[in-house]
Amino acid sequence: MRRTFAIDSLGCAKNLVDSELMADRLLAAGYEQVEAARADLLIINTCAFIDSAKQEAINTTLAHTRNREAGKTPREQKIVMTGCLSQRYAKDLRHSMPEVDAFVGVDCEPDIVRIAEEVLMGCGEKIYSTKISRLLPDYGDKEFYYTPTHFAYVKIAEGCNHACAYCAIPRIRGWYRSRPMSNVLREIRALTARGVKEINLIAQDTTYYGLDRPASGETLSALLRAANELPGDFWLRVLYTHPAYWTDALIRAFAECDKVVKYVDIPLQHIAAHILEEQRRRTGPEHIKKLLRKLREEVPGIGLRSTFISGLPGETEADHAELCEFVKEFRFERAGVFPYSQEEDTLAAKMRPQVHHATRTRRANELNMLLAANADEIGQACVDRMIRVLVDAPGIARGPWDAPDVDGAIHVNPSLPVGEFADVRIVDSIAYELFAEGAQDS
Repeated sequence: MRRTFAIDSLGCAKNLVDSELMADRLLAAGYEQVEAARADLLIINTCAFIDSAKQEAINTTLAHTRNREAGKTPREQKIVMTGCLSQRYAKDLRHSMPEVDAFVGVDCEPDIVRIAEEVLMGCGEKIYSTKISRLLPDYGDKEFYYTPTHFAYVKIAEGCNHACAYCAIPRIRGWYRSRPMSNVLREIRALTARGVKEINLIAQDTTYYGLDRPASGETLSALLRAANELPGDFWLRVLYTHPAYWTDALIRAFAECDKVVKYVDIPLQHIAAHILEEQRRRTGPEHIKKLLRKLREEVPGIGLRSTFISGLPGETEADHAELCEFVKEFRFERAGVFPYSQEEDTLAAKMRPQVHHATRTRRANELNMLLAANADEIGQACVDRMIRVLVDAPGIARGPWDAPDVDGAIHVNPSLPVGEFADVRIVDSIAYELFAEGAQDS
Protein backbone atom coordinates (compact mmCIF):
# COMPACT_ATOMS: atom_id res chain seq x y z
CA MET A 1 0.00 0.00 0.00
CA ARG A 2 1.37 3.41 -1.00
CA ARG A 3 2.40 5.87 1.69
CA THR A 4 0.34 9.06 1.71
CA PHE A 5 1.22 12.64 2.63
CA ALA A 6 -0.29 16.11 2.87
CA ILE A 7 1.36 19.52 3.18
CA ASP A 8 -0.16 22.52 4.95
CA SER A 9 1.90 25.41 3.58
CA LEU A 10 1.86 28.65 5.60
CA GLY A 11 3.46 32.03 5.00
CA CYS A 12 4.75 33.59 1.81
CA ALA A 13 5.17 32.42 -1.78
CA LYS A 14 8.81 31.59 -1.05
CA ASN A 15 7.58 29.07 1.51
CA LEU A 16 5.11 27.71 -1.02
CA VAL A 17 7.98 26.93 -3.41
CA ASP A 18 9.68 24.96 -0.63
CA SER A 19 6.45 23.02 -0.11
CA GLU A 20 6.32 22.30 -3.83
CA LEU A 21 9.87 20.96 -3.75
CA MET A 22 9.08 18.64 -0.86
CA ALA A 23 5.89 17.41 -2.54
CA ASP A 24 7.78 16.93 -5.81
CA ARG A 25 10.37 14.70 -4.13
CA LEU A 26 7.78 12.67 -2.23
CA LEU A 27 5.67 12.13 -5.34
CA ALA A 28 8.75 11.04 -7.31
CA ALA A 29 9.50 8.54 -4.54
CA GLY A 30 6.07 6.92 -4.94
CA TYR A 31 4.09 8.70 -2.23
CA GLU A 32 0.48 9.69 -2.89
CA GLN A 33 -0.74 13.18 -1.97
CA VAL A 34 -4.10 13.22 -0.16
CA GLU A 35 -6.05 15.56 2.12
CA ALA A 36 -4.72 16.01 5.65
CA ALA A 37 -7.50 13.89 7.17
CA ARG A 38 -6.23 10.77 5.35
CA ALA A 39 -2.46 11.31 5.29
CA ASP A 40 0.07 8.99 6.88
CA LEU A 41 2.46 11.96 7.00
CA LEU A 42 1.35 15.54 7.55
CA ILE A 43 3.94 18.26 6.88
CA ILE A 44 3.25 21.76 8.23
CA ASN A 45 5.58 24.21 6.48
CA THR A 46 5.80 27.24 8.76
CA CYS A 47 6.66 30.93 8.70
CA ALA A 48 8.40 32.85 11.51
CA PHE A 49 8.75 36.34 10.05
CA ILE A 50 6.54 38.15 12.57
CA ASP A 51 4.65 37.24 15.75
CA SER A 52 1.35 36.69 13.98
CA ALA A 53 2.99 34.24 11.58
CA LYS A 54 4.55 32.32 14.46
CA GLN A 55 1.22 32.15 16.26
CA GLU A 56 -0.53 30.96 13.10
CA ALA A 57 2.04 28.18 12.72
CA ILE A 58 1.64 27.04 16.32
CA ASN A 59 -2.16 27.24 16.22
CA THR A 60 -2.31 25.32 12.94
CA THR A 61 -0.01 22.60 14.25
CA LEU A 62 -1.96 22.25 17.49
CA ALA A 63 -5.23 22.03 15.54
CA HIS A 64 -3.82 19.14 13.52
CA THR A 65 -2.53 17.34 16.61
CA ARG A 66 -5.95 17.74 18.30
CA ASN A 67 -7.61 16.24 15.23
CA ARG A 68 -5.30 13.25 15.54
CA GLU A 69 -6.05 12.86 19.23
CA ALA A 70 -9.78 13.08 18.55
CA GLY A 71 -9.61 10.43 15.85
CA LYS A 72 -10.56 12.85 13.07
CA THR A 73 -7.32 11.88 11.33
CA PRO A 74 -5.49 8.55 11.55
CA ARG A 75 -4.15 8.05 15.08
CA GLU A 76 -0.92 6.70 13.61
CA GLN A 77 -0.49 9.86 11.50
CA LYS A 78 2.95 11.45 11.86
CA ILE A 79 3.10 15.24 12.07
CA VAL A 80 6.26 17.03 10.95
CA MET A 81 6.92 20.75 11.27
CA THR A 82 9.19 22.24 8.61
CA GLY A 83 10.17 25.75 7.56
CA CYS A 84 11.28 28.91 9.31
CA LEU A 85 9.69 28.34 12.73
CA SER A 86 11.16 24.86 12.90
CA GLN A 87 14.58 26.11 11.77
CA ARG A 88 14.64 28.90 14.34
CA TYR A 89 13.02 27.30 17.39
CA ALA A 90 13.33 23.52 17.05
CA LYS A 91 15.11 23.04 20.40
CA ASP A 92 12.43 24.98 22.25
CA LEU A 93 9.54 23.45 20.34
CA ARG A 94 10.60 19.86 20.95
CA HIS A 95 9.85 20.44 24.64
CA SER A 96 6.78 22.67 24.33
CA MET A 97 5.16 20.68 21.51
CA PRO A 98 5.96 17.00 22.20
CA GLU A 99 2.98 15.96 20.08
CA VAL A 100 4.96 16.90 16.94
CA ASP A 101 6.92 13.91 15.68
CA ALA A 102 9.83 15.81 14.08
CA PHE A 103 11.10 19.34 13.45
CA VAL A 104 12.83 19.84 10.10
CA GLY A 105 14.92 22.89 9.20
CA VAL A 106 14.91 24.78 5.91
CA ASP A 107 18.13 23.18 4.72
CA CYS A 108 16.83 19.60 4.88
CA GLU A 109 14.47 19.75 1.88
CA PRO A 110 16.63 17.43 -0.31
CA ASP A 111 16.44 14.78 2.43
CA ILE A 112 12.67 14.91 2.91
CA VAL A 113 12.08 11.41 1.52
CA ARG A 114 14.62 9.85 3.88
CA ILE A 115 13.28 11.88 6.79
CA ALA A 116 9.72 10.86 5.94
CA GLU A 117 10.66 7.18 5.90
CA GLU A 118 12.45 7.42 9.23
CA VAL A 119 9.61 9.29 10.89
CA LEU A 120 6.97 6.90 9.54
CA MET A 121 8.95 3.90 10.76
CA GLY A 122 9.34 5.49 14.19
CA CYS A 123 13.12 5.50 14.07
CA GLY A 124 13.70 9.14 13.12
CA GLU A 125 15.33 11.97 15.01
CA LYS A 126 13.33 14.64 16.77
CA ILE A 127 15.26 17.48 15.09
CA TYR A 128 16.63 17.62 11.57
CA SER A 129 18.45 20.88 10.91
CA THR A 130 21.78 22.63 10.73
CA LYS A 131 22.73 25.78 12.61
CA ILE A 132 23.13 27.94 9.50
CA SER A 133 21.30 27.20 6.26
CA ARG A 134 23.51 27.07 3.18
CA LEU A 135 21.20 25.06 0.94
CA LEU A 136 20.57 26.12 -2.66
CA PRO A 137 18.27 23.45 -4.12
CA ASP A 138 18.18 22.61 -7.81
CA TYR A 139 14.72 23.84 -8.76
CA GLY A 140 15.20 23.37 -12.49
CA ASP A 141 13.59 19.94 -12.91
CA LYS A 142 10.63 20.42 -10.58
CA GLU A 143 7.40 18.94 -11.90
CA PHE A 144 4.88 19.73 -9.16
CA TYR A 145 3.32 23.13 -8.39
CA TYR A 146 0.59 24.09 -5.94
CA THR A 147 -0.36 27.16 -7.97
CA PRO A 148 -3.05 27.01 -10.67
CA THR A 149 -1.90 25.89 -14.10
CA HIS A 150 -1.74 29.44 -15.47
CA PHE A 151 0.76 31.03 -13.03
CA ALA A 152 3.76 29.92 -10.99
CA TYR A 153 6.39 31.22 -8.59
CA VAL A 154 10.04 30.79 -9.55
CA LYS A 155 12.52 31.30 -6.72
CA ILE A 156 15.77 32.74 -8.08
CA ALA A 157 17.81 32.81 -4.86
CA GLU A 158 17.91 31.75 -1.23
CA GLY A 159 18.88 33.69 1.88
CA CYS A 160 19.55 37.38 2.41
CA ASN A 161 22.64 39.58 2.87
CA HIS A 162 20.76 42.54 4.37
CA ALA A 163 21.03 42.87 8.12
CA CYS A 164 17.87 44.97 8.52
CA ALA A 165 17.57 45.65 12.22
CA TYR A 166 13.98 44.38 12.55
CA CYS A 167 14.38 41.18 10.52
CA ALA A 168 15.60 37.69 11.49
CA ILE A 169 15.56 36.18 7.98
CA PRO A 170 19.39 36.00 7.57
CA ARG A 171 19.53 34.08 10.87
CA ILE A 172 16.93 31.66 9.56
CA ARG A 173 17.70 31.39 5.85
CA GLY A 174 21.42 32.16 5.80
CA TRP A 175 23.33 34.42 3.43
CA TYR A 176 22.30 35.10 -0.16
CA ARG A 177 22.81 32.35 -2.75
CA SER A 178 21.78 32.96 -6.39
CA ARG A 179 20.63 30.15 -8.63
CA PRO A 180 22.63 29.91 -11.87
CA MET A 181 20.77 31.77 -14.61
CA SER A 182 20.71 28.70 -16.85
CA ASN A 183 18.91 26.82 -14.06
CA VAL A 184 16.28 29.55 -13.67
CA LEU A 185 15.73 29.81 -17.42
CA ARG A 186 15.30 26.05 -17.68
CA GLU A 187 12.46 26.19 -15.18
CA ILE A 188 10.80 29.16 -16.89
CA ARG A 189 11.10 27.47 -20.29
CA ALA A 190 9.49 24.29 -18.95
CA LEU A 191 6.64 26.23 -17.35
CA THR A 192 5.79 28.35 -20.38
CA ALA A 193 6.02 25.30 -22.65
CA ARG A 194 3.15 23.77 -20.73
CA GLY A 195 1.04 26.91 -20.97
CA VAL A 196 1.84 28.90 -17.83
CA LYS A 197 0.93 32.53 -18.53
CA GLU A 198 2.57 34.32 -15.60
CA ILE A 199 6.01 33.75 -14.08
CA ASN A 200 6.51 35.44 -10.71
CA LEU A 201 10.20 35.77 -9.87
CA ILE A 202 10.78 35.71 -6.11
CA ALA A 203 13.62 35.80 -3.55
CA GLN A 204 14.24 37.58 -0.28
CA ASP A 205 15.65 40.33 -2.53
CA THR A 206 15.41 39.81 -6.28
CA THR A 207 17.52 42.90 -7.10
CA TYR A 208 20.53 41.34 -5.36
CA TYR A 209 20.43 38.43 -7.81
CA GLY A 210 23.93 37.55 -9.06
CA LEU A 211 25.74 40.06 -6.85
CA ASP A 212 26.87 37.25 -4.55
CA ARG A 213 28.70 35.78 -7.59
CA PRO A 214 30.05 38.88 -9.39
CA ALA A 215 32.39 36.86 -11.59
CA SER A 216 29.38 35.18 -13.20
CA GLY A 217 28.22 38.42 -14.79
CA GLU A 218 24.65 37.38 -14.03
CA THR A 219 22.23 40.07 -12.84
CA LEU A 220 18.49 40.50 -12.58
CA SER A 221 18.47 42.72 -15.67
CA ALA A 222 20.34 40.05 -17.66
CA LEU A 223 17.92 37.39 -16.42
CA LEU A 224 14.89 39.46 -17.45
CA ARG A 225 16.29 40.07 -20.92
CA ALA A 226 17.09 36.39 -21.40
CA ALA A 227 13.65 35.30 -20.16
CA ASN A 228 12.01 37.92 -22.34
CA GLU A 229 13.46 36.15 -25.41
CA LEU A 230 11.88 32.80 -24.56
CA PRO A 231 9.01 31.77 -26.83
CA GLY A 232 5.41 32.08 -25.75
CA ASP A 233 2.87 34.65 -24.63
CA PHE A 234 3.41 35.17 -20.91
CA TRP A 235 3.99 37.75 -18.20
CA LEU A 236 7.18 38.12 -16.17
CA ARG A 237 6.51 39.66 -12.76
CA VAL A 238 9.29 40.61 -10.31
CA LEU A 239 8.53 40.60 -6.58
CA TYR A 240 10.53 41.67 -3.50
CA THR A 241 12.97 44.23 -4.92
CA HIS A 242 15.20 46.33 -2.65
CA PRO A 243 15.63 50.08 -3.28
CA ALA A 244 19.39 49.94 -2.69
CA TYR A 245 20.12 47.65 -5.66
CA TRP A 246 18.10 49.12 -8.49
CA THR A 247 20.36 50.09 -11.40
CA ASP A 248 19.90 51.98 -14.64
CA ALA A 249 20.30 48.68 -16.48
CA LEU A 250 17.46 47.15 -14.49
CA ILE A 251 15.19 50.15 -15.10
CA ARG A 252 15.89 49.89 -18.84
CA ALA A 253 15.10 46.18 -18.77
CA PHE A 254 11.72 46.92 -17.19
CA ALA A 255 11.03 49.58 -19.79
CA GLU A 256 12.21 47.61 -22.84
CA CYS A 257 11.17 43.99 -22.15
CA ASP A 258 7.60 43.59 -23.38
CA LYS A 259 6.93 40.45 -21.29
CA VAL A 260 7.96 42.16 -18.03
CA VAL A 261 4.79 43.61 -16.49
CA LYS A 262 5.10 47.25 -15.53
CA TYR A 263 4.81 46.57 -11.82
CA VAL A 264 7.50 47.28 -9.28
CA ASP A 265 7.25 45.62 -5.87
CA ILE A 266 9.64 47.63 -3.72
CA PRO A 267 9.18 47.33 0.07
CA LEU A 268 10.40 50.67 1.47
CA GLN A 269 9.34 50.24 5.12
CA HIS A 270 9.77 53.94 5.99
CA ILE A 271 11.00 57.30 4.74
CA ALA A 272 12.31 59.17 7.83
CA ALA A 273 16.10 59.43 7.50
CA HIS A 274 17.02 58.39 11.04
CA ILE A 275 14.60 55.44 10.94
CA LEU A 276 16.09 54.16 7.67
CA GLU A 277 19.60 54.55 9.10
CA GLU A 278 18.85 52.90 12.44
CA GLN A 279 17.03 50.03 10.74
CA ARG A 280 20.02 49.48 8.42
CA ARG A 281 18.02 49.85 5.24
CA ARG A 282 21.07 50.92 3.16
CA THR A 283 19.13 53.80 1.58
CA GLY A 284 18.13 57.30 2.58
CA PRO A 285 15.02 59.32 1.72
CA GLU A 286 16.60 61.23 -1.15
CA HIS A 287 17.80 58.02 -2.84
CA ILE A 288 14.33 56.50 -2.51
CA LYS A 289 12.52 59.54 -3.88
CA LYS A 290 14.96 59.90 -6.78
CA LEU A 291 14.52 56.21 -7.66
CA LEU A 292 10.72 56.40 -7.58
CA ARG A 293 10.68 59.49 -9.78
CA LYS A 294 13.05 57.82 -12.23
CA LEU A 295 10.86 54.73 -12.41
CA ARG A 296 7.83 56.91 -13.10
CA GLU A 297 9.67 58.82 -15.82
CA GLU A 298 11.42 55.95 -17.60
CA VAL A 299 8.92 53.09 -17.38
CA PRO A 300 5.63 54.18 -19.01
CA GLY A 301 2.55 52.81 -17.27
CA ILE A 302 4.48 51.66 -14.21
CA GLY A 303 2.56 50.63 -11.11
CA LEU A 304 4.42 50.97 -7.83
CA ARG A 305 3.75 48.61 -4.94
CA SER A 306 5.31 49.00 -1.50
CA THR A 307 4.96 47.94 2.10
CA PHE A 308 5.56 50.04 5.19
CA ILE A 309 6.20 49.23 8.85
CA SER A 310 4.44 51.48 11.32
CA GLY A 311 5.78 52.05 14.80
CA LEU A 312 9.42 51.06 14.34
CA PRO A 313 11.56 51.70 17.44
CA GLY A 314 12.27 55.40 17.82
CA GLU A 315 9.46 56.48 15.47
CA THR A 316 7.99 59.80 16.59
CA GLU A 317 4.74 61.45 15.64
CA ALA A 318 6.79 63.70 13.35
CA ASP A 319 8.31 60.62 11.64
CA HIS A 320 4.83 59.16 11.20
CA ALA A 321 3.59 62.44 9.72
CA GLU A 322 6.55 62.46 7.31
CA LEU A 323 5.67 58.94 6.17
CA CYS A 324 2.03 59.97 5.67
CA GLU A 325 3.10 62.93 3.51
CA PHE A 326 5.40 60.66 1.51
CA VAL A 327 2.53 58.23 0.84
CA LYS A 328 0.32 61.12 -0.29
CA GLU A 329 3.01 62.49 -2.61
CA PHE A 330 4.03 59.29 -4.37
CA ARG A 331 0.55 57.72 -4.67
CA PHE A 332 1.50 54.06 -4.77
CA GLU A 333 -0.81 52.03 -6.99
CA ARG A 334 -0.65 49.15 -4.51
CA ALA A 335 0.57 49.18 -0.90
CA GLY A 336 0.30 47.54 2.49
CA VAL A 337 1.10 48.58 6.07
CA PHE A 338 2.11 46.39 9.00
CA PRO A 339 2.52 47.37 12.64
CA TYR A 340 6.08 46.71 13.82
CA SER A 341 6.64 43.27 15.34
CA GLN A 342 9.39 43.10 17.99
CA GLU A 343 11.40 40.05 16.92
CA GLU A 344 13.83 38.51 19.39
CA ASP A 345 17.48 38.22 18.36
CA THR A 346 17.19 41.33 16.17
CA LEU A 347 18.85 44.69 16.74
CA ALA A 348 15.54 46.53 16.65
CA ALA A 349 14.19 44.44 19.53
CA LYS A 350 16.83 46.02 21.79
CA MET A 351 16.36 49.58 20.56
CA ARG A 352 14.76 52.22 22.76
CA PRO A 353 12.23 53.62 22.89
CA GLN A 354 9.90 50.88 21.69
CA VAL A 355 6.62 52.31 20.43
CA HIS A 356 3.55 51.15 22.36
CA HIS A 357 1.58 48.48 20.50
CA ALA A 358 -1.59 50.59 20.55
CA THR A 359 0.30 53.47 18.95
CA ARG A 360 1.74 51.16 16.28
CA THR A 361 -1.75 49.96 15.43
CA ARG A 362 -3.23 53.46 15.39
CA ARG A 363 -0.51 54.76 13.07
CA ALA A 364 -0.88 51.73 10.78
CA ASN A 365 -4.62 52.36 10.56
CA GLU A 366 -4.03 56.01 9.67
CA LEU A 367 -1.65 55.01 6.90
CA ASN A 368 -4.08 52.44 5.60
CA MET A 369 -6.81 55.08 5.40
CA LEU A 370 -4.52 57.29 3.29
CA LEU A 371 -3.63 54.38 1.04
CA ALA A 372 -7.31 53.48 0.64
CA ALA A 373 -8.09 57.06 -0.41
CA ASN A 374 -5.26 56.90 -2.95
CA ALA A 375 -6.59 53.58 -4.22
CA ASP A 376 -10.05 55.06 -4.79
CA GLU A 377 -8.59 57.87 -6.90
CA ILE A 378 -6.28 55.55 -8.84
CA GLY A 379 -9.12 53.10 -9.47
CA GLN A 380 -11.40 55.84 -10.77
CA ALA A 381 -8.63 56.97 -13.13
CA CYS A 382 -8.76 53.49 -14.70
CA VAL A 383 -12.42 53.80 -15.68
CA ASP A 384 -12.96 53.71 -19.48
CA ARG A 385 -9.47 52.27 -20.01
CA MET A 386 -8.74 48.98 -21.77
CA ILE A 387 -6.62 46.68 -19.60
CA ARG A 388 -5.08 43.32 -20.39
CA VAL A 389 -5.97 40.84 -17.67
CA LEU A 390 -5.20 37.25 -16.75
CA VAL A 391 -8.35 35.37 -15.73
CA ASP A 392 -7.85 33.52 -12.41
CA ALA A 393 -11.36 32.15 -11.90
CA PRO A 394 -14.81 32.58 -13.46
CA GLY A 395 -15.49 36.32 -13.23
CA ILE A 396 -12.20 37.15 -11.47
CA ALA A 397 -9.02 38.40 -13.12
CA ARG A 398 -5.85 40.33 -12.39
CA GLY A 399 -4.20 43.13 -14.31
CA PRO A 400 -0.51 44.05 -14.63
CA TRP A 401 -0.63 45.89 -11.26
CA ASP A 402 -2.01 42.89 -9.36
CA ALA A 403 0.26 40.13 -8.08
CA PRO A 404 -1.36 36.86 -7.00
CA ASP A 405 -2.73 36.70 -3.45
CA VAL A 406 -1.50 40.14 -2.32
CA ASP A 407 -3.18 42.73 -4.54
CA GLY A 408 -6.65 43.52 -5.83
CA ALA A 409 -8.85 41.87 -8.43
CA ILE A 410 -10.67 42.85 -11.60
CA HIS A 411 -14.23 41.58 -11.88
CA VAL A 412 -14.85 40.47 -15.47
CA ASN A 413 -17.44 38.67 -17.56
CA PRO A 414 -17.64 35.10 -16.15
CA SER A 415 -17.66 33.67 -19.66
CA LEU A 416 -14.00 34.62 -20.19
CA PRO A 417 -11.84 31.45 -20.17
CA VAL A 418 -9.88 30.82 -16.97
CA GLY A 419 -6.11 30.82 -17.35
CA GLU A 420 -6.10 32.99 -20.46
CA PHE A 421 -5.41 36.64 -21.23
CA ALA A 422 -8.23 38.98 -22.20
CA ASP A 423 -8.58 42.69 -22.98
CA VAL A 424 -11.36 44.32 -20.97
CA ARG A 425 -12.78 47.80 -20.52
CA ILE A 426 -13.01 49.09 -16.93
CA VAL A 427 -16.39 50.60 -16.06
CA ASP A 428 -16.19 51.10 -12.27
CA SER A 429 -13.90 50.77 -9.23
CA ILE A 430 -14.01 50.45 -5.46
CA ALA A 431 -10.55 50.91 -3.90
CA TYR A 432 -8.32 48.13 -5.28
CA GLU A 433 -11.27 46.32 -6.92
CA LEU A 434 -12.01 47.13 -10.57
CA PHE A 435 -15.08 46.15 -12.57
CA ALA A 436 -15.02 45.48 -16.30
CA GLU A 437 -17.80 45.32 -18.86
CA GLY A 438 -19.90 42.20 -18.33
CA ALA A 439 -18.92 41.77 -14.68
CA GLN A 440 -22.44 42.50 -13.55
CA ASP A 441 -23.49 39.25 -15.18
CA SER A 442 -21.49 37.25 -12.61
